Amino acid sequence: MLTVEQAAQRLGTGVRFIRRLVAERRIRFHKVGKYVRFDPADLTDYIRQARVEPIRPVLKYTKGESRYAA
Repeated sequence: MLTVEQAAQRLGTGVRFIRRLVAERRIRFHKVGKYVRFDPADLTDYIRQARVEPIRPVLKYTKGESRYAA
């Protein structure tokens, strides 16, 4: 189980952001007494759910001409 500080470090964010996610119930967490703890698998799920797929093809530049990648 990870602390708030460890979760913030793993996600590359500040502690305040993690606490806001908890307050808004946007991330899964466990209460151990008065402490908030995170399962590493839950952090991985949060990252996976936040993934955004591209909606248009990527342009490729070849010899000064732009073409859509297949």
